Amino acid sequence: MSYYFNKIVEQNFEDAIEKVTEELQKEGFGILTEIDVKATLKKKLDVDFRKYKILGACNPGFAHKALLSENKIGTMLPCNVVVQENDEGKVEVSAVDPMASMQAVENSDLKNIATEIRAKLKNVINNL
Repeated sequence: MSYYFNKIVEQNFEDAIEKVTEELQKEGFGILTEIDVKATLKKKLDVDFRKYKILGACNPGFAHKALLSENKIGTMLPCNVVVQENDEGKVEVSAVDPMASMQAVENSDLKNIATEIRAKLKNVINNL
């Protein structure tokens, strides 16, 4: 089982971030965090890196259900979505597959929640 879904998009980097954010909102997700990996690596290590942002997406209703089912699940939240420029200069969007990350947790309620979140994240990627 792969741990992510991905798609190459026909947009520039900034437009892809905007489109991903819109599609996440349609599925009930907000962006809690945005990590600019390129800028961080330049600042901390003085190295050049490709355009790469990690969006920490959260669907509050599902996060609440997950936290009620498994009180340590916050270690696996939020759902990360990556927008990056690949080696060919194309923009790729990847989202975590929550079913893959939840395999380590033996909790049937949580698996049901992960199944629903998985469908929503797949919709996001498919609609790009």
